[in-house]
Amino acid sequence: MSEKVILTCALNGVLTNPAQHPVPYTPQDMAVSAKSAYDAGAAIVHIHFRDQENGVFPSWDPDLAEDVVTRIRAACPGMIINLTTGVFGDDISGPVACLNRVRPEIAAMNSGSLNYLKIRKNGEWAWPPMLFDNTVEKITSFLDAMREYGIKPECECFDIGILRSISMFEQNGILQKPYTVSLVQGVASGMPARLDLLPILVDELPKDAHWQSIVIGREEVWPIHRRTAELGGHLRTGVEDTFYLADGSKVDGNGPLIAAMAKLAREVGREPATPEEARQILGF
Repeated sequence: MSEKVILTCALNGVLTNPAQHPVPYTPQDMAVSAKSAYDAGAAIVHIHFRDQENGVFPSWDPDLAEDVVTRIRAACPGMIINLTTGVFGDDISGPVACLNRVRPEIAAMNSGSLNYLKIRKNGEWAWPPMLFDNTVEKITSFLDAMREYGIKPECECFDIGILRSISMFEQNGILQKPYTVSLVQGVASGMPARLDLLPILVDELPKDAHWQSIVIGREEVWPIHRRTAELGGHLRTGVEDTFYLADGSKVDGNGPLIAAMAKLAREVGREPATPEEARQILGF
């Protein structure tokens, strides 16, 4: 177990409405929010880009991506940039164009397909059922682009089958070290946010993999983060994942969430890593 723990700020996500929640989407607001997380101990910032009319829909505008990342790099010297690549369908030209323009150190690699579902209490779908399609061919194309641009993959796993595929990707040669693995827990149609599930997921990790928990939800996310820290994993939080602290109080931004995560890490004997220490731990 690394004594130091890497804290990642999930800055804004893509599904939440900025009119209803404290989700930054303009370049200036994103830089300010990233700085609050950086000051609280985050070494990595995971970024989504959104349209600039009202921030509701995703954007793959390379000019916007460059503006956002330039501002964050200026506000947060040394902070590691992690870009989303999540897109529906076979056309990955938008995400790849942003990767090419920005050249982040890390990018998310959605490592398998998922029926993305949520049901209301009355039995109606919260949104029309949709397939988040990540075929092996699509994953290979993303990994080829990341390799060309010198970007390290963050393998996001939404269920156990996807997690078990990571080792096969590596054996096949389409995925090469160094990479990281994210255990995504709490998506309604994916792995549940259950404390008793976490040791099983850790047991299925590729050998010597660096990993973190991504936990979607409310108060229930915090016990899983604590156990993650105890088991040697790294930690991610931010308004993409939750708006709530362990006591149930709602935050107004990313800084308080990262501060709470840093406190949790110290309580189990692990100090948050600086960005440079995070690079050394991950082999970047």
